[in-house]
Amino acid sequence: MLKKVLFVCMGNICRSPTGEGIFRKLVEDRGLLDDVHVDSAGTIGYHAGASADRRMQQAASARGYSLESISRQVTAGDLTHFDLVIAMDRENLQDLQRLGSENRDASNVRLLSDFLGDHWPSDVPDPYYGGASGFDYVVEMIEEACPPILEELLAAGDGKSP
Repeated sequence: MLKKVLFVCMGNICRSPTGEGIFRKLVEDRGLLDDVHVDSAGTIGYHAGASADRRMQQAASARGYSLESISRQVTAGDLTHFDLVIAMDRENLQDLQRLGSENRDASNVRLLSDFLGDHWPSDVPDPYYGGASGFDYVVEMIEEACPPILEELLAAGDGKSP
């Protein structure tokens, strides 16, 4: 059965396309491209149609990841379509929960930090207005979270509790 995961940040040009790119590479490396679909979206549509921020693309590329997604705004239908929706920060989480409350249970919406150890912050910081080190930090944080996200996504299809 095809499993689907969506990464969500505010504008869908920095953090969530990075989640999509890193997760897609992990899925590809594990030979699961036919079993797992990955996408990204933003809670606002301001950047719809844009590629990932060039600074984010550079930071990801330096670690072997390609960010090829095109920005789009998340929809209520996404909460039904995707098995797991990963919010990059608590503000995005609240926006997704509000969107879900209008249409369905949003229990499939989780924070990326739910998949990280306690030494990481609760929110993936938005690197847009910072320097290069902020982009590198976001890549590191998302790299750390992706394997546990994949394990939970796959375990959910085996009848195991998440």
